[in-house]
Amino acid sequence: MNNAIKAEKSPNVSRMFAFVAIVAGTVLGLAGIDLVLPSVPEFPELFDTTTTLSQLVLAAFVAGNMIGLITFGSLAVRFGRRRLFIGSLFFYAGFSFAAGYSPSIETLVAVRFLQGIAASGAAVIAPGLIRHLFSELGAVRAISAMGSIEALVPGLAPIAGAWLHQSYGWTASFFLTSLLVGIICAIVVVRPKLLPHIGTKANLKPGSYLSLTRNKFYLRYALSHAAVLGGLLTFVFTAPAVIIKTMDGSIADFINMQMVGVGFFIVFANFSGSLVKRWGTETTVMLGTIVSAFGALALLGYALFGNNKPGDLIFLFWILNTGLGIRGGPGFLQALVAAQDDDDRAAALMLVAVTALAAAATAAVAPFIGYGLPALTFATCLIILPALLLMLFIKPYRVPPPAKGS
Repeated sequence: MNNAIKAEKSPNVSRMFAFVAIVAGTVLGLAGIDLVLPSVPEFPELFDTTTTLSQLVLAAFVAGNMIGLITFGSLAVRFGRRRLFIGSLFFYAGFSFAAGYSPSIETLVAVRFLQGIAASGAAVIAPGLIRHLFSELGAVRAISAMGSIEALVPGLAPIAGAWLHQSYGWTASFFLTSLLVGIICAIVVVRPKLLPHIGTKANLKPGSYLSLTRNKFYLRYALSHAAVLGGLLTFVFTAPAVIIKTMDGSIADFINMQMVGVGFFIVFANFSGSLVKRWGTETTVMLGTIVSAFGALALLGYALFGNNKPGDLIFLFWILNTGLGIRGGPGFLQALVAAQDDDDRAAALMLVAVTALAAAATAAVAPFIGYGLPALTFATCLIILPALLLMLFIKPYRVPPPAKGS
């Protein structure tokens, strides 16, 4: 039974309600760092500890998240997506609540590690759930919409976290997260059939992460997605230091650049479904990749031959975001299709690749920040341009025709 037929079985209202629950769980997992971020500078005084140990509150969550991505990607085949989605939310709510009662920084770091593991569950399972809630075109639009909502988290969550910290103290972000995640968990427990029950041993062939690394079609989409998003994140993570230290700019210049970039991403992410409908998935993904590569080269050209004014980045950075918006949803979904029903491992591996690439590249660029925008844009090109090579030199995946008599 294809996705289009499955989608027709579920009423539109029910599917949209399920989509909201899935996205809410994923967004709250992503907010696990940004909500807490404003409280971290005060942890040394609150817990009578060092700045280094306080920073581990963030690092522990990221480390747990990375382990959780790989773990949930494998467990979904054994236990089913619905159960794991509910289970991950349950434990995320529980560990969030426990974090608010941490008596010491060491306890908080340990709980944050467990919280990071639980938070990753929704991110891994969500794409597979969405894929089986909607038709192929509907899934492209839904995953793109989810990406545009997630893009708002780094900007809005720290603001909410700062307000919670100032109004109610450092524990407020943990207790609020626990409450909201608990509500989503309760809704799904009361109405379990809201989510598709897909991903158990009985109805999926076994797979492995190793088999995915040998699947050239999957790598075409997964690695190109990781390169485009990883290059964009590397630029974002490093730009504040470059703008302030080498371009005589301010954090306001970075914020303005980000606001315009995120705006363009949201617009084109929600427009990508229309592009797929008109031109097809392959053309849309290729177009987005070309736009991203052009954006990286345009930034490098400006760094080498322009005036290097921080305000000018507003007029160039949006191109990178537009490319990701165009290809993000269709490319991510096509990677799942190429993985041949191993959706959860495929999603987990892509998310790990993006995180690892962005972290490693940001660390590698750090010693060269003194060289300013040319060094950063050169590194961005080195990361993003291979995505275009992958798209050009590996043939597109074609869904095999159904077997005769099926």
